[in-house]
This record gives sequence, C-alpha cells and structure tokens, in this order.
Amino acid sequence: MKYMLMVYENEASFGDKRPDPGLIKRHMEFQQDIKVHHVGGAGLKGVATATTVRTDGGRQVVHDGPFAETKEQLGGFYLIDVPDLDAAIGIARKLPLFKNGAVEIRPLMTADAD
Repeated sequence: MKYMLMVYENEASFGDKRPDPGLIKRHMEFQQDIKVHHVGGAGLKGVATATTVRTDGGRQVVHDGPFAETKEQLGGFYLIDVPDLDAAIGIARKLPLFKNGAVEIRPLMTADAD
C-alpha cells in the first residue's frame, strides 16, 4: 500500500539556515535507509513562494501564500510503498526533523477508492 509522509515544521525555526546542510545529509541517509520502500518525494520551497487557488461560493480566487496560517508548514514529502500502516509508522518515526515538527501519514487512494 502506498502512503504519503508529509513533513511539517515551523519555517521560523530555520532562520537563515534553510536549507540546513546537516538536515539535508540526514534526509539523504534516511532515503538510503528506506530505499526499498521509497517511491518518490521532495522538499518544498518556503511558504513565501506558495500560491493558492481557493474556491469560495463557486468563484475561484488566486492568493499569494499558503492556504492556511499555521505554526507548522508543509516542508516536503515522501511517497512510500509498504505492506500496512504499522510499517508506514515505523518509517515515519525515523524521519529526521529540524527541531520540532510532525509527520502526517496518509494512504493514497486507489482505483477502487478504498
């Protein structure tokens, strides 16, 4: 089953350190560690580069910036293929984070929409 691991961290924690070379190295090592399950993924540029298309009352509006004002921002993702949620949780627990943060695990929809 395929899962997306979405990495959320507070961009303000990075200061002028983004991208942090030590963190990038740990992510490269993490990718090697999960190589057999790794399908894809990427880091994302900061929220200052985001554009959001929002539908409100049937009308679409384009906004500069992220969809929501939150303390943690989506900074990147991994796409993995593992047998079950327990395996996905095991991999997510190893994912390197800068200081504080969260990893959201979400299964991908399949053609039969399970």
